[in-house]
Amino acid sequence: MDATDSPRRDELASFLRSRRERLTPEDVGLPAGRRRRTPGLRREEVAQLAAIGVTWYTWLEQARDIQVSAEVLDAIARTLRLDRSERNHLFSLAGSIDPTPANSYSPVSEAVRLMIAQLDPFPSSVQNARFDLLAYNRSFGRLFCDLDAVPDEDRNMIWLAFTHEQVRATMNDLDLTLRLMTAKFRASMTANLGEPAWKALLNRLQAESAEFRELWDRHEVMAPTTARKHYHHPEVGDLHMLASNLWLEPNSASPHIVTYSPSDEATAAKLPLLTREPLPAV
Repeated sequence: MDATDSPRRDELASFLRSRRERLTPEDVGLPAGRRRRTPGLRREEVAQLAAIGVTWYTWLEQARDIQVSAEVLDAIARTLRLDRSERNHLFSLAGSIDPTPANSYSPVSEAVRLMIAQLDPFPSSVQNARFDLLAYNRSFGRLFCDLDAVPDEDRNMIWLAFTHEQVRATMNDLDLTLRLMTAKFRASMTANLGEPAWKALLNRLQAESAEFRELWDRHEVMAPTTARKHYHHPEVGDLHMLASNLWLEPNSASPHIVTYSPSDEATAAKLPLLTREPLPAV
């Protein structure tokens, strides 16, 4: 945070105090203990739960001119149980970028959401260069797995391709898909090397997947392309489609719409089945 930005530091301090004081020890699994002089949690309790120094956290609430890492802010946000709006406010006040992909999404306008909804039964989504799923229609939400049941922080196509067994089972050309996704991810990351959200996703993938580590070490790069996609849905069967990308802004790093169009009549007949309730057995 800039040393001259005193009003922002004051606002950050007040915000942290207000969020701390609304929580009780019972809310975070601590014993209530003796009667408290002040409402909410104590500063030392927040510091303990967030695994940071008491002095460091106290300085934040005193509006001291200190630099706070995104990792520390993430720990504080989780400890104080901030919702998405509060979390965004915290990182904005601290002049930092949220390292959690699900919370660093670009907003998707209602017009774009309506457009992809009208594309049903063609599976369609809005993704950014990091493969975060910013929005999707009903067909896309049923194509790989039940995306609505996936935690927000995991709604990322490269993460799901390497870690989610049902998603992986859907992809007929899994080895090639993983290689191409990794190459595209590396190419896109070149312009975002200093971004915490990119580094956080890279670290998650490297920690979780030996496949990803092996492909990442190849240093292959590839620009986004239109490609043929072959999937096997467990209830609908084989689907053969063409993927098209439509960028929402005049640069390849902006969010873009990904739409799968059927490449044969059999697939065209099956796509409407994705949104039926319940799905028929094949």
